[in-house]
Amino acid sequence: MASEAKLLMVQFLDWVAARPRTLAETRAAWSSTCPLNCAWEDAISDDLVACHPDGSVRLTPRGYARRTAVAA
Repeated sequence: MASEAKLLMVQFLDWVAARPRTLAETRAAWSSTCPLNCAWEDAISDDLVACHPDGSVRLTPRGYARRTAVAA
């Protein structure tokens, strides 16, 4: 993953972790048609975030670990 993509992923994970987010809010803010700017889609496929039945989007344990690893 290119360094710009890694930074974008960290920003996305930080954004999700900052406060409760809804699926609609997350899609509106982070969906992209650009294949180089797909943090939301990559986070789902890499199991860094999960969509819950109540409509919320939250970090998974793997997502928390990714944030911690980058911050260290």
